[in-house]
Amino acid sequence: MSYQVRIADSDHAFDVDDGESVIDAALRAGLMLPYSCRGGTCGTCMGDVVEGRIAYPDGLPPAIDADQDESGKALFCQARPASDLVIRVKEVREAGDIRPQRLPARVEAIEECAPDVRRLFLKLPRDKRLAFLPGQYIDFLLRGGQRRSFSLANTPYDDDLLELHIRHLPGGVFSGHVFNDLKEGALLRFEGPLGNFFLRDDSDRPMILMGGGTGFAPVKGIMEQALHLGLKRPMHIYWGARRPADLYLDSLPRQWAGQASNIAYTPVLSDPEPADEWRGATGFVHEQVVRDHPDLSGFDVYMSGPPPMINAAREAFAAAGLPSDRLFYDSFEAAPE
Repeated sequence: MSYQVRIADSDHAFDVDDGESVIDAALRAGLMLPYSCRGGTCGTCMGDVVEGRIAYPDGLPPAIDADQDESGKALFCQARPASDLVIRVKEVREAGDIRPQRLPARVEAIEECAPDVRRLFLKLPRDKRLAFLPGQYIDFLLRGGQRRSFSLANTPYDDDLLELHIRHLPGGVFSGHVFNDLKEGALLRFEGPLGNFFLRDDSDRPMILMGGGTGFAPVKGIMEQALHLGLKRPMHIYWGARRPADLYLDSLPRQWAGQASNIAYTPVLSDPEPADEWRGATGFVHEQVVRDHPDLSGFDVYMSGPPPMINAAREAFAAAGLPSDRLFYDSFEAAPE
């Protein structure tokens, strides 16, 4: 049996399956409500039950008292509907609506994608969850106060593991550790989420998503969120790299493009060699975008990658008519060693 939950003062509603929490159902529907621990201990997800009834599977959670419960307050990470509901809660619409946390995480898996790229999968403690918007990043906290920033490559509705794409930088303190020493089961600490690079799903403009190198990571998260939401806007993905091996998850955007008529994918190589037998687009990825779309005035553009790519693309896209407020980007600055 399922119940419908409607968010007061909005046009958003979603169905909750039997035994499912309100927060889990909202995430499944592509809506972000505030949460943190998802275990009933922090109170971040508290809101009001305007109409209907709820129940808690294990009694009243620690972060809510009997008086609050009696007054209609609820912890939606634990609350299960016992009827159709109308709730009042602030939806997460901007990065500033989420408070960064400092959390430990255990390395669940390390996957080799390319000679110099690893996918890192992290598991949070059982009583913790990370609320984030697709495209945001986290900072690993290292000894001596050092930090290393990496974008999240997954979505909030699929957050059992946090996914990051790590490129090996010569002399890199953290990337060298990942490639040479880090083992499954190791414990890391991080702070996040951070950044203002995330999907603006209130627009109906066609989207261009451009990643350079491991800048594909946040593009992946944003695209998977767009697919989860069922967006029908035209979406054209561009991935810039030097050689074919650097397109380390090339089959994934090809799969997206093959499954939906509103999605296109163009990989672009800047330095292919004859042995690669490359027959696709060549040159700088931002130049290919302008060749394909000489008038960008009607588009939303999302891009992530190294600063030279970002800076060149900003100038080229502005010259092609892209409004400055429709350009969203994340520049992958390399930290000094």
